[in-house]
Amino acid sequence: MKMHIIASGSKGNASIVYDDSTCILIDCGISKKRLVEGLKEVKKALNDIDFVLFTHNHIDHILGESYFSLDKKYARKGTINLLQNHELIFNHIYTFKDFQVELLETSHDAIAPCGFLFKNKNESLVYITDSGFIPESTFKLIKDKTYYFIESNHDYDMLINSNRPLILKKRILSDYGHLSNYQSATYMSLLIGSDTKEIILAHLSEECNTPNEALNTYYSIFKNEGIATSCIKIICAKQHESVDLWLR
Repeated sequence: MKMHIIASGSKGNASIVYDDSTCILIDCGISKKRLVEGLKEVKKALNDIDFVLFTHNHIDHILGESYFSLDKKYARKGTINLLQNHELIFNHIYTFKDFQVELLETSHDAIAPCGFLFKNKNESLVYITDSGFIPESTFKLIKDKTYYFIESNHDYDMLINSNRPLILKKRILSDYGHLSNYQSATYMSLLIGSDTKEIILAHLSEECNTPNEALNTYYSIFKNEGIATSCIKIICAKQHESVDLWLR
């Protein structure tokens, strides 16, 4: 299993999960030019994408959905225009060539948000972005997975002290908003296990967070919980620069 994060943040999101014979794009909230450039970095093109999965209907996740034909697109009903048999539902395991995919419940102010659990051979990847908290139904499904792509959107103090409107601050901090560094790290301290190899911090705010803030929060909470980080790699996804991960 391999993952290439082309963009992650409020200005646009797109990632691919792939192996030698299957390529799945998760969200497409960026320009076609940026998508093509990102795919070239791992020697792929638009035609190499077998399936496109969408987490929710906000523009930074669906801006480029028109780049693909209906037969390639999958999401929950109401997210985008879909073929009826491409409408994904909870409590069902889908097979996309080499990958098994299950929907994960999230909590966000969108029509029909979700995350994804990918399985390929003996590896698994949890993909959760844009969620105010992790529902119990999801929590049960994602313990001790191999890789986690999880939102770590903001530092609480940076957000509170920012010049953002109060209504926006309340939205972000609500159960339908975004996970803070503290929330993200606390969840992960409860979720990781002996099989966990890597955590990718996603959707970092450019105004109310920094990679150092996010990572330091994780290291602090893990240390307080007695969790050794020497065997788990923790990195930050980026908005304007791709991150190429060879997950093994």
